[in-house]
Amino acid sequence: MLSTKTRLRLQAIADKIANHEEVSFTEMQWAQKLADHNRSAYSILRTARRLSINGKPEKDSLDELITGLDLGDPDPSTHLIGPQDPDTLAQWFKAPKWLKND
Repeated sequence: MLSTKTRLRLQAIADKIANHEEVSFTEMQWAQKLADHNRSAYSILRTARRLSINGKPEKDSLDELITGLDLGDPDPSTHLIGPQDPDTLAQWFKAPKWLKND
């Protein structure tokens, strides 16, 4: 669970990401470290990245549902296409660090 102060700081950084504003290295480093260890922070950053890449989805669309449920990887460059070797698949399915704590 995030404290109010931490959540507001993270949300401010996420809003910058979603709006294509400049985020300092220190802010991004702090946010990523938090996201590596906290599921809520991870979800907030993923949603911001999704909005940055895909824009705001249309109301009542499937994209809005996927964004709201935080399903799938927001970055299309990380999607695997075609046959893959076992090592690549194992790396792709590697769980985030916070998942081990659940």
